[in-house]
Amino acid sequence: MELGSIVEFLENRSILVTGATGFLAKIFIEKILREQPKVKKLYLLLRAADSNSAIMRFNTEAIAKDLFRVLKEKNGGNLSTLVTEKVRVVAGDITCDDDLGVKDSLLFDEMLEQLDVVVNLAANTNFDERYDVSLGINTVGAKNVLNFSKKCDKLKVLIHVSTAYVSGEKEGLILESPLKMGETLNGTSGLDVDSEKKLVNDTLKKLKADNCSDEFIKSTMKDLGIQRARKFGWPNTYVFTKAMGEMLLGQLKDKIAVVIIRPSIVTSTYKQPFPGWAEGVRTIDSIAVGYGKGRLTCFLGDPKTVLDAVPADMVVNAMIAAIVAHANDDQGNITVYHVGSSVSNPFELGWLQDYGHRYFSKHPWINKEGRPVIVGKIKILNSMDAFHTYLAIHYLLPLKGLQLVNMACCRYFQGIYVDLCRKIKYVMRLVELYRPYLFFKGYYDDMNLEKLRRAVRESGVERDFYFDPKIIDWDDYFMNTHIPGAVKYVFK
Repeated sequence: MELGSIVEFLENRSILVTGATGFLAKIFIEKILREQPKVKKLYLLLRAADSNSAIMRFNTEAIAKDLFRVLKEKNGGNLSTLVTEKVRVVAGDITCDDDLGVKDSLLFDEMLEQLDVVVNLAANTNFDERYDVSLGINTVGAKNVLNFSKKCDKLKVLIHVSTAYVSGEKEGLILESPLKMGETLNGTSGLDVDSEKKLVNDTLKKLKADNCSDEFIKSTMKDLGIQRARKFGWPNTYVFTKAMGEMLLGQLKDKIAVVIIRPSIVTSTYKQPFPGWAEGVRTIDSIAVGYGKGRLTCFLGDPKTVLDAVPADMVVNAMIAAIVAHANDDQGNITVYHVGSSVSNPFELGWLQDYGHRYFSKHPWINKEGRPVIVGKIKILNSMDAFHTYLAIHYLLPLKGLQLVNMACCRYFQGIYVDLCRKIKYVMRLVELYRPYLFFKGYYDDMNLEKLRRAVRESGVERDFYFDPKIIDWDDYFMNTHIPGAVKYVFK
């Protein structure tokens, strides 16, 4: 694999980015504008009622963020000129067919004529989202972006960002292989995307005909997603719908060069534009938030489980390198890259608990009353049996006692009882959703990515487009970059 200058390739290129206000999308946009201000145009697709609303949303949810401060400093403290010249915010929706919901016909034609690269970052990442919502964005949306890309006059490559966890709960070494249409993880036959769409539409039609409440419809569609995912071997709606999206790309790509990027757990930036930028409570940050605020009394998971994580800027650098590496592929190949660390530089789940204890012991969180939250070692529950025993002793038995007292006192404690029942049910659902990752026994092969890393190294641009997880010292990263970043940008 040969790779020319990344910066030179980006000069005078037009790139479409979907899901433009998402976490990775913003880092991608900032990186392109900072490294190559001579890019021709970034078309940034995001959901909005109209163009003005789209611009306002982009300015509020992207440009106004601290992420763009280095770029602002580089441009004399003002990005308005650069953004006006290089950015076109597009109101649209990838669930709306292959026109991507773009109502401006002149703008649509301009994109078809000008685009060199399409980067699909639009996704719904909720594990138990409504099935109709996840299917629309993660599966049908991927197909719509592909069909749009086929119409582009001079498109060189389509980058589709998926997730490593389309592998479900596979164990051992998981290869960078495309998913075949209808392939399932448990051998169950009958997986068909059109049938899934019909099931969703029929279910919604019946629920509305029965005059069901919005809340009941929402709950039913969430349950349907989990049921369908588990029927075919996936643990949750998110990874199931992302897997089907990949299948459609493989089946329908024709002569389009398609690159599927599968990141593992994405964490805060490692180095650029500065260390530690994060946004939103991500998978492992929920543990840090709960622990730092004193709400986490136990820790579920096998401490020896390898937790595959990768800083966000490394994912973006790998995406940009892949764009350049595959831009001249006229054979319509599909290439998969695992962007993670479990093979190259693994770290264990138990280390996360240790990092949290050490960090918050030295830098306690100050609560609303202005008092430091004192943290201690928390109990490790290294199996589901241990979790159920702990839950029974500490919560279910007291709850049963409260139920009896409540009945004896003519439902005087009904509010407390209902609230505790709701909280326990919520915790059980969370545990069920996250369980596969807390006891995960897979490792993500990254041989394709290693070839890409080698090409970047040989081209002499690794200093700016680094994505080798072997350079990460996990202790230093979590103690001095990630947890401080989560406290600054994520803790509320």
